[in-house]
Amino acid sequence: MNKAISADFLRKKFKEMGYICGEEVIITTYLALCLKKPILIEGPPGVGKTEMAKVLAGAFETELIRLQGYEGLDENKALYEWNYQRQLLQIQISKENRQPKELEEDLFSFAYLLERPLLKAIRTPYRVVLLIDEVDKCDEEFEAFLFEVLSDFQVSIPELGTIKAKHIPIVVLTSNSERELSDGLKRRCVYLYLDFPSIEREVEIIKAKVPQAGEKLTLEIARAINYIRSNPDIKKKPSIAETIDWARSLVALNSDRLQGSLVEATLNIFLKSQTDQLTFREQIGGEELVQKARMGVFK
Repeated sequence: MNKAISADFLRKKFKEMGYICGEEVIITTYLALCLKKPILIEGPPGVGKTEMAKVLAGAFETELIRLQGYEGLDENKALYEWNYQRQLLQIQISKENRQPKELEEDLFSFAYLLERPLLKAIRTPYRVVLLIDEVDKCDEEFEAFLFEVLSDFQVSIPELGTIKAKHIPIVVLTSNSERELSDGLKRRCVYLYLDFPSIEREVEIIKAKVPQAGEKLTLEIARAINYIRSNPDIKKKPSIAETIDWARSLVALNSDRLQGSLVEATLNIFLKSQTDQLTFREQIGGEELVQKARMGVFK
């Protein structure tokens, strides 16, 4: 790895790109790069797992290749498919032009291959960031298929043989812990758990992303969101992105402090289900949230 890459380099780049995180995140990411291992990031939705891959791509000024995990994802959709329509068209052209049948042997070449994210990440002639997002949504069979890719950074295509990575990609896997991942996958990765930020860190994040919010409003927003997340009856906890959206919304409404009526009016910015909004109105309410946020007392 390039000697210029260091923990200080990551610290500087993360700060420049507004990715506010703790020292354990910097060190874990740096070690994953040193060991040339994927980094597996687990945690609740909305804590910055996917954003990590985007930030790394920006830090290294390279391409981000994303593979979205879902139930039913298989090798063809993740690795490659043959362009059957183009192959059939070429066969038809060859017959019409009475070309030698030997030309048909070229049908299984890279010219007729449709690269999917995994193969593209391996074949790209420079180092890229490969994001395998929400891997916990994939079937266990697909997870096992990833072992070869993540261990040796190579894939096998029967018609073409084994293809090895020209440059080992920076790999980020994310998981919302919907199911337990296998020990085999975890062994191949450097593990990192991200949780929702503390009030102090969320203040830093809001300042970095919405500097025009002002000191008082920023602190009140961070305290309010923290209090909402602490309510066990709120099922979909507000994400960091939703905190930022709420801050931007309040700035757009020329607010420099939280107000009960304004909280109620903007509830749909940070609570994205009718059930959670109803729970909020029944158990907390706009005025109580403002009082809590201003006093900073959550008991």
